[in-house]
Amino acid sequence: MSFRVRGLDPLQFTHLYGLPDPDLARFGARRHTVTAKPGFPDRVELRDLEIGETAILLNFEHQPAETAYRSRHAIFVKEGATEPADLLNVLPEVIRVRPISLRAFNDAGEMLDADLVDGADLVPLIERFFEQREVAYLHAHYAKRGCFAALITRSGSD
Repeated sequence: MSFRVRGLDPLQFTHLYGLPDPDLARFGARRHTVTAKPGFPDRVELRDLEIGETAILLNFEHQPAETAYRSRHAIFVKEGATEPADLLNVLPEVIRVRPISLRAFNDAGEMLDADLVDGADLVPLIERFFEQREVAYLHAHYAKRGCFAALITRSGSD
């Protein structure tokens, strides 16, 4: 079964790029210089940032559905990121190297299923969830801290 893994649209974050730290704080965000790899997973390019790069830590609503599953959590975004990852039938390394909580949602934003798996073993779980016709999309979360990692859809889905 074909699937697509997408990074977040950077246009949601460009207003934060280059802001002085006090202005970032007004948005509830903080700038970090990357000091370890892995450790700062970017949600736009879907990669671990390199030591010395700059990340913005912010709270992001990744599940805006008007259900009990509406959710927001902390994420890192590479400061200056302009091109979101868009991968077909392949998982980015940033996901493959971490334990993942995969959550399956229907069109109404209701969670239908969820499971934990090592990122290297994620593809069979993606396929199993998408075998269920009522599953509209998947959210991958980094299991250790619970942060949203990426949106996964059937290929051809928008």
